[in-house]
Amino acid sequence: MAVSNFGGGGDDYTPMAEMNMIPLVDVMLVLLIISMVTTPFLEQGVNVELPVAAGQNLQKQATEAPVILYLSRDRNLRLGDTPVSRADLVKTLKSKFAGREQKELFVRADKDVPYGAVAEIMATVQGAGIERVGLVTKPE
Repeated sequence: MAVSNFGGGGDDYTPMAEMNMIPLVDVMLVLLIISMVTTPFLEQGVNVELPVAAGQNLQKQATEAPVILYLSRDRNLRLGDTPVSRADLVKTLKSKFAGREQKELFVRADKDVPYGAVAEIMATVQGAGIERVGLVTKPE
């Protein structure tokens, strides 16, 4: 406990009533810096190298969160954060879109995936009753 003798003389010590805020501020600044440095490393998802293409950005019309199907370089599928096998893709898509007003899906395929594999996935998606399928690319 910190004591102070502001009286100027004598031996009567009184406890200091103020809390020292400097160590608290130092700790908070260090925590802020740590969180700022580590936040970019917390991004999770599928590592997909998108192809580059010139095109226009679509205007966002949907009020629902977009559904994204990832097709990685090794041809693994993920619907959002959930891994999906090719055999279960139609069933999973039908259950995902059962209560949705807009049947719209975005495909994020790696640039090294052959065109035939992407076309096969898109045909499967349309066979599941998805009305609109969009391909996601990086702008030039």
